[in-house]
Amino acid sequence: MKQGQRVLRLTVLVGESDQWQHRPVYAEIVRRARDAGLAGASVFRGLEGFGRFHTIHTSRILSLSEDLPLSIVIIDEEDRIRGFLPQLDGLVTEGIAVLDDVEVVRHFGDAGDDPA
Repeated sequence: MKQGQRVLRLTVLVGESDQWQHRPVYAEIVRRARDAGLAGASVFRGLEGFGRFHTIHTSRILSLSEDLPLSIVIIDEEDRIRGFLPQLDGLVTEGIAVLDDVEVVRHFGDAGDDPA
């Protein structure tokens, strides 16, 4: 990805305890994104949140939840992201997937960048 390039950001919101074939849904999404050759995927754990059923899930010590909200974020070119969307069918049974048009400001992994 190049500076100034317009790309899509796919964000998938799921619960930490969501499973697919005895495996965490978030881990399966990351595996499928890697296998699809997408630029990268990151999983972020939320401190607190609620979803469709309005049940609050929190990491506060007095009400520890084992189902904290997770965001899986994947950024790549539009055609690659849109081509990946069918991978979520049947995998994400609760949650939401959203797309945002974003601009690459700086891609630190580009060839020629000094990693130091």
